[in-house]
Amino acid sequence: MSRAGIEEIDWSLTTWEGARREQIKRWAKLPLENIVAALEEMQEIADWLHPPDSKADASGSSNPGGKTDER
Repeated sequence: MSRAGIEEIDWSLTTWEGARREQIKRWAKLPLENIVAALEEMQEIADWLHPPDSKADASGSSNPGGKTDER
């Protein structure tokens, strides 16, 4: 990497706090429709990665606290 490339790096974004701050700033610039669409897409991916277990749901073993998913 050239010296010029190193000087262009915003090192404040390389911390957890800096990355989170940048993420919030970018989300804040999006129109509401895009935010909702992104959240729906993330939920679809989460459901695909971890589908509900019908046997565990019937026995209640996957929900020991008895809390329901309130969306």
